[in-house]
Amino acid sequence: MALADDLRAVVRDYLADRPGASWQAFARDVGIAGLLVPEKYGGAGCGPVELAAVAEELGRVLSPQPFLQTAVMAVEAALACGAGEVVEALAGGATTAAVVLPGDGDLSLEGDRLTGVVPYALEGELVLLYAGGVLVEAVPEERVAYRTMDESRPLWRLDFRDTPVRRFGDGSAWERVRDLGIAALAAEQAGGARRCLEMAVEHAKLRHQFGRPIGSFQAIKHKLADLLLLVESARSAALAAAGDPVSAAVAGSYCTEAYLAAAGENIQVHGGIGITWEHPAHRYLKRATSDAQLFGPPQSHRARLAAHVLGGG
Repeated sequence: MALADDLRAVVRDYLADRPGASWQAFARDVGIAGLLVPEKYGGAGCGPVELAAVAEELGRVLSPQPFLQTAVMAVEAALACGAGEVVEALAGGATTAAVVLPGDGDLSLEGDRLTGVVPYALEGELVLLYAGGVLVEAVPEERVAYRTMDESRPLWRLDFRDTPVRRFGDGSAWERVRDLGIAALAAEQAGGARRCLEMAVEHAKLRHQFGRPIGSFQAIKHKLADLLLLVESARSAALAAAGDPVSAAVAGSYCTEAYLAAAGENIQVHGGIGITWEHPAHRYLKRATSDAQLFGPPQSHRARLAAHVLGGG
C-alpha cells in the first residue's frame, strides 16, 4: 500500500498543478501510461492497488485524461495478444487508444476488411476492436464527435466501410479487458463520490441558518453519515474489483449507484448554489450519470453477477 499511497500523492499534486496537461506530458512526467505494463516493455509493472489509487485521483477531479481506455483497457488487450509493439507505444504515452468490445457496435469482419458502425466509443487515436473472434486495429473512415452531457468524457461514433485491419490475435480475453475497465471505472466513481462527500461536509460547516452551521442539524448529519457509509463501501468494492468477474460485477453495480447518490446528495446539501454553473457540484452529477451507462447500467452488472452466482456462468 505504501507505493499506492505515494503514487496517489504524486498524481494528486500533478493534477492540481497541471490540470490541463496533455496525455503525453502526463505519461512523461508521472509515467502513468505504463502503470500496468510489465517492465520488459518499459512499464512500471504495477497491479490493481496502484490502478485503483490512480483512477480514484482522476475521478476525484473529473480529469479528462484517457487513462481508462488507454492505460488500462488497451494495454490489457494488447498484452493478451502479445502485441509488444503496441504495448511499448502505449507505455511511453506516444498514443492514446480506445477499445471496442463485442456488442459495442454492429461490425462485420470479412477476411482483413471491417465494415460497420460503432455508435459510441471512447476517445482514442488508436482503435482496437474485437470483431469476428479476434482483436484487430482499424482506422475509421469517419469519426463523429458527440456533444455530450459530460464534456470531460468525450464520445465518438466510428464508421468502417470495407476498412483494412491489422490482426493481433485471438480475442478470447475480451471479458478480462472489460472487467479491468469496470474496475478502473469503479475506482474513478469511488474517487468522485468521495469528493462529493468532501464538498458537502465543507459546505455544511460553512453555511449558516438560524445562527448555526447547517451541519449541526440532524437531517444534514444523517445525510452525511449515510454518504460516508456509501463512499467507504464503494472504495472497498473498487479495490476488490480487479480480482475476478464476480467482484467486477459487484463494483460495477455498487459504485455506480453510490456515485449517483453522492452526487445527488451533494447538490441537495448545497441547495440552490449546487445547480449553478459557478459551482462544480453539477459536473459530478453529470459524470456520475454518464458513467452509469459506460459499461451498462447497474442492472446489467447484477444480471451478470446472478449468472455467475446462480447459473454457473
